[in-house]
Amino acid sequence: MSVAAERAVLVSVALPDRPWLSDDPCDEIRGLTDAAGATVVAELTQKRHEVQLATYIGTGKLGELTELVQSTDADVVIFDNDLSPAQARNLEKVVGVKVLDRSELILDIFATRAQTVESRLQVELAQLEYSLPRLKQMWTHLSRQKGGGIGLRGPGETQLESDRRLVGGRIRDLKAKLTEVQARKEREVKSRAGEHTVSLVGYTNAGKSHLMNTLTKAGVHVKNQLFSTLDTRTRQWHVRDWGRVLLSDTVGFIRELPHHLVASFKATLSEARHAKLLLHVVDASNPQAEEHIRAVNEVLKELGCDAKQTVLVLNKIDKVTDQSVLKVLEAHHPRAVAVSGLTGEGVGLLEDAVMEALAAEFADAEVVTDAGNGKVLAFLNAHAEVYRQEFRDESNEVVVRCHLPRHLLHHIAGPTVRVRFLDRDRPAAPPPPLSEAV
Repeated sequence: MSVAAERAVLVSVALPDRPWLSDDPCDEIRGLTDAAGATVVAELTQKRHEVQLATYIGTGKLGELTELVQSTDADVVIFDNDLSPAQARNLEKVVGVKVLDRSELILDIFATRAQTVESRLQVELAQLEYSLPRLKQMWTHLSRQKGGGIGLRGPGETQLESDRRLVGGRIRDLKAKLTEVQARKEREVKSRAGEHTVSLVGYTNAGKSHLMNTLTKAGVHVKNQLFSTLDTRTRQWHVRDWGRVLLSDTVGFIRELPHHLVASFKATLSEARHAKLLLHVVDASNPQAEEHIRAVNEVLKELGCDAKQTVLVLNKIDKVTDQSVLKVLEAHHPRAVAVSGLTGEGVGLLEDAVMEALAAEFADAEVVTDAGNGKVLAFLNAHAEVYRQEFRDESNEVVVRCHLPRHLLHHIAGPTVRVRFLDRDRPAAPPPPLSEAV
């Protein structure tokens, strides 16, 4: 249900468990509406102790909303809250125009921005799963189809039943296609296991794409708009004194991101799930920066990435007008790195933080194997920093001392391979499974 080029009235309701985050309650929903291509013609706000079960807002506010719709000639009412199917249906009956909630608006934006086959499949699945329990809203009359098909009992199935069956079938087809897409994407990402992979994550419009352009000179599309990036892009980043890193830019998150979208976009977000390091990018100039950090951490937890090594990046410091705001953020997050994706300020410090984090993944190891084990020796020469190698005549073995990425240890596992860690300050990794030996 698109809202592009329509006139919209915005409604934001504050509740005890969902208070407004700033003095401008409609700030984020206004940005989302603009991203969807609609024009905001009026705004309505209300504080309530609890929602009105039938219409979410009270009778007085509902009358005020109806007058606003009529006086502004609005085409749509958009709530910055999630409505039940019954609430949306009841509101539409009263105000006389279509009513969308926050989740439906976000889904509409994603549908408009999806460019690749993969993202289109993901958005369509999320939309259908969202709409399935809401089909009754679209069919207030249950007109009977005549005739019915083979195997259908009675005079026929209602239009609602028919639609539910069609939507359910399409959802099954999309899930099957996305399972294939996800398997292919997982194989593609895992094929980079020997690479240093870093993924940019963060709240929508935090400046991830701009930062990626500064770091990689990638020429990625940049627009000052919510959800301007939906498809993951991976580019080479040559980090000073380190070498090549594969840097991925991912779809931005937002508070109360619809669960169906998170589930559908798991294939796209597999870059983040398999990355060695996450760069959590925050718009330091945004007054809601702390809330954005919490919202992103919640989504990362849902994706199973909450325990992954992460560097917090305080971006857009060129836009921070009150330096005390930045000082407070740095005090709350002492290991964070302050940068400007626009001017490049702080990029050197970010490279230092990335090198330190990636270096923690390395082990100083002594590897002993048969002299004839060419696969292991070739693998070590290709993927480790070998600084000493000697041959033992009495046992026909080769002893290799090297700096080896810990995540690659399973590649050299085998009955003829022994690994001893030399950096005793670090705990030894568990023995890698023999089934994955080269």
